[in-house]
Amino acid sequence: MSIAWVFPGQGSQKVGMSGAVMNLPGSSERFEMASAIIGRDLFKICSGQQEEINEKFDLNDTRNTQPALFVVESLLVDDLLRQGRKASFVAGHSLGEIVALYAAEVFDAEAALHLLHRRSELMFSAGDGGMTAVVGFDRNELEKLVANYPSVVIANDNSDAQVVLSGSKEDVTSVSQQIKCKRAIPLPVSGAFHSPFMQKASEAFSEELDKVDFQEASIPVLSNSDPRPTTDPILIKNRLKKQMISGVRWRETMQVLAEQGITNFVEIGPGNVLSGLAKRALTDVSINQVSSAIDLGH
Repeated sequence: MSIAWVFPGQGSQKVGMSGAVMNLPGSSERFEMASAIIGRDLFKICSGQQEEINEKFDLNDTRNTQPALFVVESLLVDDLLRQGRKASFVAGHSLGEIVALYAAEVFDAEAALHLLHRRSELMFSAGDGGMTAVVGFDRNELEKLVANYPSVVIANDNSDAQVVLSGSKEDVTSVSQQIKCKRAIPLPVSGAFHSPFMQKASEAFSEELDKVDFQEASIPVLSNSDPRPTTDPILIKNRLKKQMISGVRWRETMQVLAEQGITNFVEIGPGNVLSGLAKRALTDVSINQVSSAIDLGH
């Protein structure tokens, strides 16, 4: 049996998701650690108990979304490991890659939260450009259109039928209006993530990564910028340094998992976005979600 654990990124968060993991050992301590690092009560933000109403206390603010998803997903990982469960490969979508590295014991929870705090602040401050999801299109037509707009890139190559474009708002809008597709959905984000627009943020995050000692991964990791499995800590760090300015190669990640003979695909975290993509990309594979303490038998 070959098992892949995968971790979703922004877009999978939902108010109340903290309640799904509070029965797990260490949950209060993990939320307290995260709150101390970001300077806000993350549990209240996750549970919708925050009385102040402004963007800094909004779960959908990337400065809260990223550490919140890490806390929830990492607690689920901890319990899987306590139960003796093991994965053959790990991968994560965007910020989910940092959870995957935690699951592979590349660094501990405190290091991960410090990295995500810095990453989220940098991404929030980038504040330029936009992103649009495109569904149901001809890939050749899309690639030709994108080639005509130097500012536009395919930021998230999620599947044969779904991508996210990133770049200047004007150019992204122009491409999405010209492409023949089922739907083009502008995303409510603060910048052109996973594109050259993030160059300065990427350089600053690389400096942060250099402060962290990466260990050899206990499980082969498929990175967003290069989905070839590896346990090499130097290679993993260098790939993560490229993540902000390169696309999330999730379609290729699914292809590699298929080539590796994956029999069980497990999405760990709230929602089922990655499971939906896997159902369309993988055949003869058992697809499951672990999103709560109940799913773990608590």
